[in-house]
Amino acid sequence: MSLRGKPLIPAPPRVISPSPTPSETQEETQDSYHGPVTRSAARRRQTGHIAPQQPLYENVDEESDPELRRARSRSRSPIKSRKVGGLTSTRASRASKSKKTEKEEAKVKEETSNGQISNGHLAPPTPGYTPTAAGWDWRDFSRSPSPLGLIPIHRHFKTFIHKHEVPRKALHVSIGFLVYWLYVSGTQTSSVTPFLMGALIPIATLDYLRHRYASLNRLYVKCVGALMRESEYAGWNGVVFYLLGAWIVLHFFPKDVAVVSVMLLSWCDTAASTFGRLYGRYTPRIRRGKSLAGSLAAFVVGVATAGWFWGYLAPKTGPFPGDEHHPFMFTGLLRVPGFISNALGLSESQATIGGPVALGLLSLWSGLTAAGSEVIDLFGWDDNLTIPVLSGVGIWGFLKIFG
Repeated sequence: MSLRGKPLIPAPPRVISPSPTPSETQEETQDSYHGPVTRSAARRRQTGHIAPQQPLYENVDEESDPELRRARSRSRSPIKSRKVGGLTSTRASRASKSKKTEKEEAKVKEETSNGQISNGHLAPPTPGYTPTAAGWDWRDFSRSPSPLGLIPIHRHFKTFIHKHEVPRKALHVSIGFLVYWLYVSGTQTSSVTPFLMGALIPIATLDYLRHRYASLNRLYVKCVGALMRESEYAGWNGVVFYLLGAWIVLHFFPKDVAVVSVMLLSWCDTAASTFGRLYGRYTPRIRRGKSLAGSLAAFVVGVATAGWFWGYLAPKTGPFPGDEHHPFMFTGLLRVPGFISNALGLSESQATIGGPVALGLLSLWSGLTAAGSEVIDLFGWDDNLTIPVLSGVGIWGFLKIFG
């Protein structure tokens, strides 16, 4: 059917009342069906309004309990379970908690005011530090203690391995006793250096490769992590520098100087680390990571080691076959240099010192060199390298002048 020619009349707009009139409500209730209505709903319809819900007020002193104040954002329950001991009152527990929170807040404010926020890891360099050409390195870190979390076994044995480094120190000390056994068995230093170099090359190569491949580094850390510091996770292992330092002194220095230098590395470094961590907080700090307590321990152990070797071990056990090719540098006498004795007008006998006095002077000097080499930071090199080398140079130089 065609609609052409007929005018289009729009439909009237449909008006919907915003709210039904009372008559419409009655008609709707009479003609339509609704579901069952509860008595409370019917009562509200009759009254024509809804009773406002009264708020629930809690009689809880939240200011005295910071845990309740923090828990309000997580739970809207007005009841919080507390564990109260039979002899402990709620008021006392609240007071102790508030005091603990105040101490923690004061500690955080103090750290924030100093510009240093501790997170359990090693701190980066200070703002006034001038980096080297290669950037800041591991010597800018305080290694006492090293950071926690890089080596898995350190997290499981925080006190035994991470804090006190018992396996690492046991290995460190055992090298000194190994040197003692090699000496008393008559082994010459020239017979030991090939084995040291044979161990140094593969260990250094493996240490280099583990920094190139993360999977190898993870396997390496799982195997020898108990003997490592966590600062060595991304740096060279201390065993590499230990072997290198021992090889240098045994290859280039006289037999007695070399043996004493390795013993100083083994025992003085361990003593300095142990006593520095135990009593370093009570003594002045010499430099970062080095305290007066640790240096004094290294000095005492160094004096005792040198006096024991030259005063007891060497006279009781030597000489050995082959010592003519590896003579001792200290023969029991110390002499004043010729230009000093001539200037002072001293005779040969007056310029010569022997016996316990000479042994005591050499022992004191050995202790000083051991403590000094443990404190000195030489180009950021590991102390397992600097302690034997600097100790050997110091003792050799002393005997070269006064020997």
